[in-house]
Parts: sequence; C-alpha cells; structure tokens
Amino acid sequence: MAKLSVLISIIIFLFYYYTFTNAATVYTVGDSAGWDISTDIDSWAKGKTFSVGDTLLFQYSQYHTVSEVKRENYERCNATNNVIQSSSNGNTSFALTGPGERYFVCGNRLHCLGGMKLHVTVHGNQVAVAPVGAPQSQPEDSLPPPGSSRTNNYYNPSNSSFLYRIEIDSIVLGFLVSLLILLQVM
Repeated sequence: MAKLSVLISIIIFLFYYYTFTNAATVYTVGDSAGWDISTDIDSWAKGKTFSVGDTLLFQYSQYHTVSEVKRENYERCNATNNVIQSSSNGNTSFALTGPGERYFVCGNRLHCLGGMKLHVTVHGNQVAVAPVGAPQSQPEDSLPPPGSSRTNNYYNPSNSSFLYRIEIDSIVLGFLVSLLILLQVM
C-alpha cells in the first residue's frame, strides 16, 4: 500500500511540474515602452525564446498600427499588400499557434524603416490555441493617452521573476499535496 501511495505522489508531482513549467508566456512587445518608434525592438527581442502557445501583445498609440506580413513585406516595410492580419486599436494580441517565422511591421512605412518592425522565430513542433489568459483586444476608449507607457497592474509578462515564482510555487504546492496524500495513506 505504501508503494502505491508513493507512486501516486510521484505521478501527482510530475503532473504539476509538467503543467506549470510548460506554461505559455504573454510577451508585451517593447515591455513598458510598448510598440513605439522610440523603442529598440531588435534589442527587446534579442535573447527571448518564443514558443508555440505564447502570445505577443502589442500596445501602442493612435499614431501606430501593427500588421503581420510575409517576409518580403517585412524586408520592404510594406504593410499594404498581402497583409496576413492588421490592427489599429492600440492593444493587439497575436497568438503564436505554430512553429516558424513571424513578421510584424508598423503600418506607417517611415516608422517601419526607422526600426518599428519585429521578426520572431517560434520554436516547437506542436500546434496550440491561444493561451487561456491571453489578453484580448480592447476598445479604443480604454487605451492610454499617447506618449504614456502602460503596464498591466495585475501582471507584467516581461517580469521573469514573476513567471519563475509561479513555476516554483506550483511545484512546491504539487509536492506538498503529494506529501499530504502519502502521509494520509500510511
């Protein structure tokens, strides 16, 4: 009986560990500066690993748009032909649902030529749906005023210590639940 309870505890622990260490991430493009001409988008993206299931959240003022485009449009800063998706509402999410290359540009060509464009490589071999907690586009009247930076008060996805804390807390909780089950069975 004790062997069975140990096995069950290990299974529960592994379930919690696997579930919470493979959680999707919501990346706010440009962090608190947002999707803006003054943001160094290349530096922001450097060192980040984007995976299937993650979400890119673009927050921007009324002077910008965001369009997902094909590679040739990205290289030419062309947001008028063969656009995959486009938005101008100031708060736009793109779910990374499959592996491969993704390209985003500002619809203002001069802004794009000035560096307001993003290329990400999405890693993973599975197909995913948008994460359950992925932010949705908001109506224009809920946008911050131009020139302000906005972060979510409840959660800052660029804060890696926040994400690390969720993972550690979940692992500890799973271990404690497993231990409690084990002690009750013995």
